[in-house]
Amino acid sequence: MDGVLIVDKPSGPTSHDVVARVRRALGTRRIGHTGTLDPLATGVLPLVIGKATRLASLLSSTDKTYNASVRLGCATEAYDAAERQAAGMPPPPAPDVSREDVERALDEFRGEYLQTPPRYSAKKIGGIAAHRLARRNLPAQPAPVRVSVSELILGDVRDGLVGLTVTASAGFYVRSLAHELGARLGCGGHLEALRRTRAGGFGIAAATPLDVVEAEAAGAAARLLPMHTLLPELDAYVLTDAGARRASHGNDINREDVALPETDPAPLTRPAGPVRLFDGAGRLLAIARAGAEGALRPTVVLV
Repeated sequence: MDGVLIVDKPSGPTSHDVVARVRRALGTRRIGHTGTLDPLATGVLPLVIGKATRLASLLSSTDKTYNASVRLGCATEAYDAAERQAAGMPPPPAPDVSREDVERALDEFRGEYLQTPPRYSAKKIGGIAAHRLARRNLPAQPAPVRVSVSELILGDVRDGLVGLTVTASAGFYVRSLAHELGARLGCGGHLEALRRTRAGGFGIAAATPLDVVEAEAAGAAARLLPMHTLLPELDAYVLTDAGARRASHGNDINREDVALPETDPAPLTRPAGPVRLFDGAGRLLAIARAGAEGALRPTVVLV
């Protein structure tokens, strides 16, 4: 049971809760996720299962796309509406903000900039999650992080709600965007709703609702994306039998170990990033990077 299961996360459970529930459904312990979604958020949550857990860091470093709804009129401590909604509090009165005002303010959040993560987040401060410190009334402000926003499209602006489509780098907090947008507009703001529609190459069309996974139990394993389909954006090399044995033991791969470069006409041209290594049967053996003297050095062995 090795591969990726794309879950359509419902609002309410944490990402850790989803992992625990899928563990029970599939009857396997080796499950992780590739990027946390807040309890309030819904949408694409790729789960790595079995040997795919070794690829989590590569799969989690990709851009992600969200549909967000930002409530203008007040800020909240956690930068979202969860506490307000749980208390049954009504939305604040809509401020006198025009669509043009919002569009001008959004210009500051396109491209690269330093973003300050929320105090109530999983960001670590001295090895402790910021939200744990915040709940103990201890200093809990994470340091700003450089992020990149490649797409920021303004949708409806109506009754104090601002619709946004955001594509941003890994580690981007849409909650922080909502909070900072409200601050720029001088009226305060927080995240009302969030749906992730894409995480790297995993889109919402391929996602399975969590309740369906639980209903199917072990049968949901048929929905896994197999190992050989993962990370298609990386160059791939097919190895000889001897090369496959070397890769399986974590040994360097030399020119004579390569049977066929699938995407690079010059075998072992020094790659700028990681590459995939396959055996002749199409099995993904390892992820490798450039080593010494033109060799490829396996950094993640998958067999």
